[in-house]
Amino acid sequence: MSGAEAVLKAVEAPLFWLGAATAAWFSVCTVYRLLSGLRVWFLGNGRLVSPAKLGQWAVVTGATDGIGKAYVEELGRRGFSIVLISRSQDKLDDVAKAVESKYGVQTKTIAADFSSVDIYSNIEEGLRGLEIGVLVNNVGISYSYPEFFLSIPNLNSFIDTMVNINITSVCQMTRIVLPQMVDRKKGAILNLSSASGMNPLPLLTIYSASKAFVDFFSQALQTEYKSKGVIIQSILPFYVATKMSKIRRPTLDKPTPERYVRAAINTVGLQERTNGYLPHAIMAWVTDLLPSSLFRSYVMGMGLSQRARYLSKQKTG
Repeated sequence: MSGAEAVLKAVEAPLFWLGAATAAWFSVCTVYRLLSGLRVWFLGNGRLVSPAKLGQWAVVTGATDGIGKAYVEELGRRGFSIVLISRSQDKLDDVAKAVESKYGVQTKTIAADFSSVDIYSNIEEGLRGLEIGVLVNNVGISYSYPEFFLSIPNLNSFIDTMVNINITSVCQMTRIVLPQMVDRKKGAILNLSSASGMNPLPLLTIYSASKAFVDFFSQALQTEYKSKGVIIQSILPFYVATKMSKIRRPTLDKPTPERYVRAAINTVGLQERTNGYLPHAIMAWVTDLLPSSLFRSYVMGMGLSQRARYLSKQKTG
């Protein structure tokens, strides 16, 4: 036997077992992911989000439209008393009355403009004494159309408004509600980020960055307070058929707010960071496979097309 043959003979068995162990590891990981996906997307954890397990009251910001309104309705259906917070008192009254009538739950409204920063003492007073089991930090704004950073109309005030609504509101509402959840060792804070915060989006720069903040804030906070019995979840939807997204007709990948929220609420306690809806989770998986430079180039091209259409309509309108 030659020297080379002896070497091959010596390493043959270790290589075989290394290959077998690697194949077994990948098989176990694949089965685990399939079972985890089955648990999350088909079985869910819907029983966790209830007044008995988390606390009697739920607080929802941006409660009168879109995803926020859908959370109000779903939480009302589950028996929570609900504090609705939004800018328009008339809209708040309409949604609160509808939920009370439909589900027989107690509601409370607080009118607040989250573009301001002097609203939180009033909100804090309005929530005083309530056993808050769920906080949904939903309020948010986006761009009217994709635009270059320096070309955004009224850029100075736009920056302040975007930061106050999309970032400051999440931090301040969490500051107000989290202490009592820690004291009771139970509660859930659901922070609406966006798939736009998963990757940098050119022409939606401030919005994308603000939603990335919400995502990182939520992940870090969950690590801090998980041992205290509090759930903090980052929710990253793709397009949902809402007024803000300007999508009128829902599809499988662009669901109604109600359909999206029914799916997302079942992931609470199962996923700390979730896209909330199976088609959106698949879209996120595909997006993650793309090189970041290719993804940004694609988004840039799409944004430029949307920008051109918007500006053309403005000229002819």
